[in-house]
Amino acid sequence: MSDYTDKLGNRLNDLLEKNYDAEEGFKKASENAKHAGLKSYFSNKAKERYNYGHELKSELKNFGQEPDKGGSVTGAAHRTWMEVKSWFSTDDDEAMLEEAIRGEKASVDEYNEVLKETALPTSTQQVLERQKNAIEHGLTNIKRLEDLS
Repeated sequence: MSDYTDKLGNRLNDLLEKNYDAEEGFKKASENAKHAGLKSYFSNKAKERYNYGHELKSELKNFGQEPDKGGSVTGAAHRTWMEVKSWFSTDDDEAMLEEAIRGEKASVDEYNEVLKETALPTSTQQVLERQKNAIEHGLTNIKRLEDLS
């Protein structure tokens, strides 16, 4: 296996891990949100990230790589922090929304980093571009939800 394939596999596994984290974070936010619009938004984002994970797993398997099975330690800490903020904040929905925006911005940055790879296979580039664009579009929607919280 070439170094590039190993490097690409590692980068895709990093993104896969981040999508596991985001899925779990959005599930937790959906459970904790009080506003029906936010509950729905967070639930839909969790499903979206679940689907992204499966797409990334397919790409990894196409390269003969083994997909990672779970989320990162950092992601678990972030979800815990979201939960703590929801317990102690006077405005739970607003705190979760702020964390979701921060997390989505970080996701876009991570996708951009991987997309800078000069020799990405076409299929991988298309999957990553589509996912990144959807996350950016979601940021637009989530910012509109700030007015609801």
